[in-house]
Amino acid sequence: MPGQFRHLIARLLALGQDRLVCVSRRSDFVAPGVGRVTYSLPDSGLQSPNLFLAPLDLAVRHGLQVARACEVLARNGFAPDLIVAHPGWGESLYLKEVFPQAPLLHYCEYFYSAHGADTNFDPDEQQDLEANCVTRTRNAPLLLGLEACDWGMSPTHWQKSRHPLAWHDKISVLFDGVDTEAARPDRSASLVLPDGTTLRHGDEVVTYVARSLEPYRGFPSFMRALPRILRERPAARIVIVGTDEISYGKPPPDGRSWRVAMLDEVGLDSARLHFLGRAAYETYLRLLQVSAVHVYLTVPFVLSWSMIEAMAAGCLVIGSATPPVEEVIEHERNGILVDFFSPEAIAERVVDALSQPSRYGHIREAARWSALSRYSLERCLPPQVALLRTLAQGKRPG
Repeated sequence: MPGQFRHLIARLLALGQDRLVCVSRRSDFVAPGVGRVTYSLPDSGLQSPNLFLAPLDLAVRHGLQVARACEVLARNGFAPDLIVAHPGWGESLYLKEVFPQAPLLHYCEYFYSAHGADTNFDPDEQQDLEANCVTRTRNAPLLLGLEACDWGMSPTHWQKSRHPLAWHDKISVLFDGVDTEAARPDRSASLVLPDGTTLRHGDEVVTYVARSLEPYRGFPSFMRALPRILRERPAARIVIVGTDEISYGKPPPDGRSWRVAMLDEVGLDSARLHFLGRAAYETYLRLLQVSAVHVYLTVPFVLSWSMIEAMAAGCLVIGSATPPVEEVIEHERNGILVDFFSPEAIAERVVDALSQPSRYGHIREAARWSALSRYSLERCLPPQVALLRTLAQGKRPG
């Protein structure tokens, strides 16, 4: 919390028509005007040892604790007109047992499958039958959620398409929205790196941003592209934002981080390679503003806000030709698409963009326009608020 609802909560508060109460495990989320209910999980040692049932067990424990917390609200006379929830952790599993009359809106972010998306996407990382069955079973709490909710919203058409067809008629496609006033081009922008180097708009700065540096976000492919980029563009600097933690997927088998593993593999001029770790939001925005080329890679999975923010900042985005990215980027119109698995293709397009920046100016402008016209807060929040109003009034959305 607030997660995907950060901008929506801010907009509802600004409108001043609603009483908001947030329920989460986080105790540090404080927003003026928002009520807060926190809960905790019982001892994790109670979790099912069965590999297939462990995710469901965890979801049930989340759902039960949330239901107990909300039962206290109900006993004190609280009756919500609408409940909005992310079902991914099971928190909303039993809310209908506490508030049976309240409409329930789910944020339908993802639905798992052993084929056609992230799982088994890499030809060199194929699961066996049992692992595929585990992946399928992960959907058990999501299916319970789909049955319980009155409506759903997915941020992209592709993410909606991952859900069972039987529920498509009650899922709207509404992107979260990015702040295109904060993420905007600034030719006067500069950024001082930890080593004292100052980067400015117009420098040969290649950027890569992910929550975690890992294969799900194409980090190995990006790192393998760097030797050629650094060799052919001696003035280029590479700036990488992301932590050594694992958000999705697995760590290297030897226990190293993917950052260390890839540095050991490729061997690079460390003087021109800069890892910022987890960067402050203001630092991250300035980095996008000085970026000459921004590389965004992802397996077929949840689309990152950072790609849209990079486009909003006027970056030349070189993205992977995978479904979530292809929904947003049209090749050579508002970005460049490359093979996710091809470091050579990534390097070739980065080198060309650095050597001929004027050739790509119209693409940067189109990227900014795409962000403004399709993904800005002013574009995305009004239909979200309208959906909430419709459901709260007991009506079925069109």
